Amino acid sequence: MATSLQPPADVESMTPEQILAYVLEQFPGRAALACSFQKEETVLLEMLFALEPKVRVFAIDTHHLFPETYAYWRSVEQRYGTTIEVFQGPSPEELAAVHGEWVWQSKPDLYLSIAKVAPLVTALGDLDAWIAGIRRDQSPTRAGAPKLGWDEQHELWKANPLADWTDAMCWDYIRARELPYNQLHDRGYDSIGDTHSTQPGSGRSGRWAGTGKVECGIHTVRSADVAGALVEESS
Repeated sequence: MATSLQPPADVESMTPEQILAYVLEQFPGRAALACSFQKEETVLLEMLFALEPKVRVFAIDTHHLFPETYAYWRSVEQRYGTTIEVFQGPSPEELAAVHGEWVWQSKPDLYLSIAKVAPLVTALGDLDAWIAGIRRDQSPTRAGAPKLGWDEQHELWKANPLADWTDAMCWDYIRARELPYNQLHDRGYDSIGDTHSTQPGSGRSGRWAGTGKVECGIHTVRSADVAGALVEESS
């Protein structure tokens, strides 16, 4: 693990392409984009594949993504001639057999730990760095996100190349290049997650609406805490 890496002093003034190029150079074959098939990833995919046609991309499949998301997923693979690495938790039937139906309503934190964060921990297992589409203006919990820094939650490097971008900047980039994107954005979904917990809305307001949640845990929950929670729940 390259814990001794010293990012460039001017990292915060670097462009997204410069951040990506630096990460790919520092961690060849051991850096990957976490793709949730939203507009931010549309931008990052185009930048990354221009830099490295064999760049690694992975996705967390909760088994509850929208049909439009799966359709866009297939189009991404076709456009870039790639196969996205898939990480997933138990099937809906397996989850219901152990925790009951509608566990995302009765125990949302447990559901997210099982369906999202635990697969992420597995995905990060052979990486030294991961790339995410976090923007600082998405929510207060993301306001301080660095463009590149040590991820204490998962103990590896994390790049947020679009940290200082706005929603409008993403769309300008997409439209200027006529890039395909998740069609749910055209139906009022600024942020897209599972079918059972995502509504149209600006920013992240449509995610887990009415619960006070703005994060699923991928960017906020420690790997060790996820493992502990799952062990405690199964005991």
